[in-house]
Amino acid sequence: MTSNHPLAPRIEGLFNICVTPFDDRGELDRAALELNLERAIGHGYDGILIGGTYGEFAAQTTEERAELFTAAMAIVDGRLPVLLCAASGDAREACELTELAGRLGGLPMLTPPYACEITFEHTEAYFAELAARSATGVMIYNAPGVGATLSPAEIERLAAIDGVVALKQGELSPTSIDRLLHRLQPRLKIIAASDLSMVSTLSAGVDGLSSTNSCALPELIKAIFDATRAGRLDQARALHRAWFPLRELCRRFGQPQTTKAMMRLRGWRAGGVRAPLRDLDASQLAELSAVFADFRRQPLIESLLVD
Repeated sequence: MTSNHPLAPRIEGLFNICVTPFDDRGELDRAALELNLERAIGHGYDGILIGGTYGEFAAQTTEERAELFTAAMAIVDGRLPVLLCAASGDAREACELTELAGRLGGLPMLTPPYACEITFEHTEAYFAELAARSATGVMIYNAPGVGATLSPAEIERLAAIDGVVALKQGELSPTSIDRLLHRLQPRLKIIAASDLSMVSTLSAGVDGLSSTNSCALPELIKAIFDATRAGRLDQARALHRAWFPLRELCRRFGQPQTTKAMMRLRGWRAGGVRAPLRDLDASQLAELSAVFADFRRQPLIESLLVD
């Protein structure tokens, strides 16, 4: 593994996982994308993630994903590092998107290939081939539920490949995080893939964290991140506990659709989700609205969130 790629030193801090806003025709809403990215940048986020699992990459064509990459990179315009999810069940699509991401100056994210009867040796060869095609290196995207889940030992082997510069780790068990931090830092940048257990993961020493809910709660997620990094753990824990009822709904209803619904409750443009996902139904939306209203009335929160 080498870390002399231009983006590697910048892959740290708090990354906003941008939901993909669709308009009434089901197409990319570029104006909404710009508003949402500028909001994250304005709140002081350290990076952006485009087209990931919660950006609904699996429901988009290669052409749509390329359009999203290009639009997002033009909006960000070099101000922050951008992770561009190039994962695909089709190696040809992954190759095309990896090359595009590197040309645009983003860091392509890759899951292991999801195919039947694949060996780990096949996965190693896949990462080696695609890493060689990116001018910026690649990030391992270890996403439980999207293809195979990589073990710490397998991640260590992939990390030895030239051009693999970072890891977005979705399997956040304490033993896995402990081993990866000990074996791979500082050679490999490690970003935790979930904000649902962010205080403990950040406290363990990961280089950063990515958050989908920061699309709807940018002030809260940033405040928790900053408090944790500054060692104000009582404050961080109190803020994190304050949104537990919302986290429960995210787990029950699904994160992208719940996050988009919360954004709409704040008057922000998010659009709906694409099939096979479904937007919240009337009863789910009523429950979310009530929980969100209670959340906003908490003394810790009422002065933090300003629409």
